[in-house]
Amino acid sequence: MNVEYGPLHNTDAARCAELENLLFEGDDPWPEVAFVRELSAPHNRYVAARVDDKLVGYAGISRLGRTPPFEYEIHTVGVDPACQGQGIGRRMMTELLDSVGPDSVVFLEVRTDNEPAIALYESLGFEKMGVRKRYYQASGADAYTMRRDAAHD
Repeated sequence: MNVEYGPLHNTDAARCAELENLLFEGDDPWPEVAFVRELSAPHNRYVAARVDDKLVGYAGISRLGRTPPFEYEIHTVGVDPACQGQGIGRRMMTELLDSVGPDSVVFLEVRTDNEPAIALYESLGFEKMGVRKRYYQASGADAYTMRRDAAHD
């Protein structure tokens, strides 16, 4: 599978929403308009993974605060179920993390039962900080809050 990586565009918003519905059904998946808003915010960065010009993955990060040192938060990561297990999520996460620099702290939330995602995040230097009960309101699922410290290497 030849995967090409690059920026996510407004024209990808409908496909992102389609993937969200596949991936996060029952957990209040983001609609198309949410992606359009996210992509227009100057403090956000989104990457895309494409196979034969079809969007198969997306991931986004947001800068928190107005003055350095900045903290960041991973907003979303999604990979088409047909393409999972191919390293696409890892590559998109690596691109986002490389874009913020080594002196940055990065946070994220992940469902406590999403073992593949947790393993990926831990392999990238994230550590569990705590649990947010009923974080995913639609389903009532809990989430781990995870943190990747600056210069974690």
